[in-house]
This record gives sequence, C-alpha cells and structure tokens, in this order.
Amino acid sequence: MAEETENIDNILKEHIPAEKLKEVNRILYGGAFSPLDLPGEATKLASEHDFELQGYAIGAKPEQRRQPKIVRIGVIQNKIVLPTTAPIKDQVASLHNRISEIVEAAALCGVNIICFQEAWNMPFAFCTRQKHPWTEFAESAEDGPTTKFCQELAKRYNMVIISSILERDAVHSETLWNTSVVISNSGAVMGKSRKNHIPRVGDFNESTYYMEGNTGHQVFETQFGRVAINICFGRHHPLNWLAYGLNGAEIVFNPSATVGSLSEPLWPIEARNAAIANSYFTAAINRVGTESFPDEFTSGDGKKAHHDFGHFYGSSYIAAPDGSRTPGLSRTRDGLLVTELDLNLCRQVRDRWCLQMTGRYDMYGEVLTQAAARDFKPNIIKE
Repeated sequence: MAEETENIDNILKEHIPAEKLKEVNRILYGGAFSPLDLPGEATKLASEHDFELQGYAIGAKPEQRRQPKIVRIGVIQNKIVLPTTAPIKDQVASLHNRISEIVEAAALCGVNIICFQEAWNMPFAFCTRQKHPWTEFAESAEDGPTTKFCQELAKRYNMVIISSILERDAVHSETLWNTSVVISNSGAVMGKSRKNHIPRVGDFNESTYYMEGNTGHQVFETQFGRVAINICFGRHHPLNWLAYGLNGAEIVFNPSATVGSLSEPLWPIEARNAAIANSYFTAAINRVGTESFPDEFTSGDGKKAHHDFGHFYGSSYIAAPDGSRTPGLSRTRDGLLVTELDLNLCRQVRDRWCLQMTGRYDMYGEVLTQAAARDFKPNIIKE
C-alpha cells in the first residue's frame, strides 16, 4: 500500500512561498482564526505520547453590552491500539489508556468541552456484518464501564465530555444504538443523543447492528455553552444540522468514522457549510488508521472480499459561523485539536447575514409535510 499523505497543509507549505501562503490560507480557511499559545507541558506530553497537538482561536468583535463568551473545546482523533483479534477487555482498556493520555494534555490546555470520535472505544467493526464478537463491545450509556471512565475524567478535569459508544439499551430488550453520551463537568450523565441517520453505502452496512435513533435533536445546556451531537452520517443531511440550530445549539459536534475512498472530497465542505447555514460552530472529528478484521467481508459495490475497508483519514477541524475554519489535524496520526471560541460570534453572524430571519420555515414545513404524505405529487409545471 502506498504511504498515506500526512497533511494537505504540509504540501502547501512545501510548494508555496511563505509570502503567498498567508493569502492562500486566507482564501482556503478564512481570516478569523489565529494560532493559540499552548503550554509547554502539554506540548511535551504530546511528544512523549506521540500525538499531534494543534491550537487555534476564533474570536468575535467586542460588544458594549455583552462580555465575551469564551470556551475552549477539544476534539480527539485516534487509531485503535491493539489488533482487532485481541481480547475485547484488553482492546477497551488500551483505548481508555490512550484517551486518558490525550485528555490530560487537553486539561493542561484549559479545554472545557471535549468530544471523542465515533465508537472511540472499539474498532469500527460495522463493516463486517458479523454480530459476534463485535456486539460484545456494547455498553450501557448510563453506567457502563466507558461512561464511568469518562465520568472520572470529567470530574478530575472539570470538563464536559462527549463520548460516542455502541449502546446496549437494557430497558428496551437490550437493543443496540449508536449513541453519544454527554457527561457534565460535574461528572453527572446529562443525557444521550442517538445517531439519526444510518448509512447503507459501500462497506458501511450499519443497519445490521442498529437502526435510526429516537432521541431527536436534543441540545445540552452545559456550563460552557449549548452543545449538540450530529453523529457521522447525519452530516450528509442538511435538515439534520438545521434542527439542532433551531433548538438553540451554539456548537454541534460531528463524531465520525469515514474513509478516504468514500468521502474525503466531502469532508472539508459539509461541517463548514453547516456552520455557515446555521450560524453556529461545528466540530468535525474522524478517526485515523486502517483497521483489519480476521474474516473477509464483501460490500454491495461489487468489490472483491477484503479484510479492511480503507484508511480513516482523520483531518478533524473546527468551523465557525462566519465561514472560517481551522486547519485540519493529520490524516495519519493521533491528534488533539484545541480551539478557543467566542460564542458571541454566533449572534453577530446572525445579525449580519440574517439567515434565520430570512428563512422561510413555514414554507419549508408545508412542503415537507406534503412530501411525507402517501398521496404526495411533486409540484411540477408543464407546458
């Protein structure tokens, strides 16, 4: 296999003169972010434990009647640590240990809210269509070992943690769900948000394991801001993003697991578009590495049987409501992206662009109601 490209930003730095690179970055990323000065202790920890550490700030204009509403968010992307053939208990423990190393660095950087990638405590086995042993990774969202692990971290570091897991719902016949658990900085479980849209494309045959979520578009009012979670495939659905905005979200996290052969051209666009359209911040998070499984599996796209479904390309980033975004993390390495946000920017952008004021929600609601009816007929005018 050819060596994976590390980072598009490195290619730009290598081939574009420094005096022109600043203008290139302005065009690509917008002009609102600036590098964040991170503590040396955190940088040292990243070097010792071999993960990338980046930091940026996205500010807002000073206001006379509101103080800045500053929050530092962190997103983590990582590979699995052990082979998929290792005992399940060992795989989970190794990922708990890996995440605790990176969360420690996040705490040193003053992170208030942190989000992990989709199904972070297991390999992304939902391509295989095998039930066992992969369903054994499922846990209770309320009091499973991974939630308890995150509760301890949240209390220790005074940090809101968003933890995406395979949930075992014991109350409802032990049904499985793809779920993000929101843990307050107090250590209490605030609630959970289930994946609204389930892919059936290429190797992503996830409906073998779980179906569309039933928690709607909840927004969680944390001490540091109002957050929502749009899990993975939901980023392809503009109305899904819209609903979180209508419910008052200031930051929408998108924990994901997606591979380059399928979605990489879409990746830098979708979460950024959502931030613009809904006047909130978005955080796009993708895992890294290639995960190989013991048994071959096939897809619905005619490919020969294979043991993996490609390279998870990382490239996690933060996008702002004014259209700016941070550079992405590496395509190949574990990483922590720390971004300081002034949430006042959300209202400032709404006042400038008036997208919510000019939205025709009554009209959209009417056509959606019509389209959902069994007797719907498209409104097409013919000669």
